[in-house]
Amino acid sequence: MAWRARNVTHTRLAWRKTQPQPKNTAQTAAKGGPYMFDWAFVAKYAPFFVNGAWMTLFISVFGIALALLTGIICAAIETARIPVLRQITTVYIEVSRNTPLLVQLYFLYFGLPKMGFVWSAELCAIVGLGFLGGSYMAESMRAGLQSVPQIQRENAYMLGFNTWQTLTRVIVPQAVSISTPGIVANVIFLIKESSVVSAIALADVMYMAKDLMGMYYNTYEALFMLIVTYLIILLPISILGTWLERRFDYARR
Repeated sequence: MAWRARNVTHTRLAWRKTQPQPKNTAQTAAKGGPYMFDWAFVAKYAPFFVNGAWMTLFISVFGIALALLTGIICAAIETARIPVLRQITTVYIEVSRNTPLLVQLYFLYFGLPKMGFVWSAELCAIVGLGFLGGSYMAESMRAGLQSVPQIQRENAYMLGFNTWQTLTRVIVPQAVSISTPGIVANVIFLIKESSVVSAIALADVMYMAKDLMGMYYNTYEALFMLIVTYLIILLPISILGTWLERRFDYARR
C-alpha cells in the first residue's frame, strides 16, 4: 500500500539514517549566542512536511466522508422521529461529542486487538475521525432540516409533490444552504483534529514536527513549517466556505 510508505517506521527512517544532523541554532542560542532562524533547515526538511501533508489529507478526506455519511443517517433518523433508532442516535452523539478523539483512537488502535480486531493505523484514524465528526455533522444537518418552515412542506403537498419530491426538491436544498456554514466549520475542525493521529504512529504533519523538534531542537523552524502546512491546507477550505455561504445567501434573497 502506497500510503504505508509514509508510516512511522519508513519515515523516521529516511532522515535519521541518511540525513546528517544540521547545525543546531537553538543550542547556539542556549550557550549565549544570538538565535538565528535557520532557513536552510526549513528548506532541507520541508519535503518531509509535504509527505506528512499527504497523510493528513488522506485520513482527513476519508474521515470527513465517513462523518458526512454518518451525519446524514443520524439527521434523517432524528427528523423522522423513529423512537428506538432515535434513542440509539442520541446515545451515539453524546458519547462521540463527550469523549476525546485521543481516547477513541486509543480504543480503536490498542483496545480492539484485545477483542480480536486488528486494524491498521490508517483505518483507525479514518474511523476515529468519522466517529467524532459524524455527531457534529448530524447536529448541523438536523438544524438545517428543522429550520425549513413547515409551510414549505404543506405548499409542496398542495402542488402535488409526493414525499420524495418534497424532500429532494424543496426541503433538502434549503436545508443544505442553511447548514453549509456549520458543515464547513466541522470540516476545518476535523482536519485540525487529525493532528492527534500522530499518537498512534501515523506520520502526519504533526508527527513530522514533533520528530524534528525531538531530534534537532529546531523548535521554531519545525513549528513554522507546521503552521504553514496547516494554513495551506485550511485557508482554501475557509475561503470556499465563505464563498458558498455568500452564494447561498444570495440565492435565498
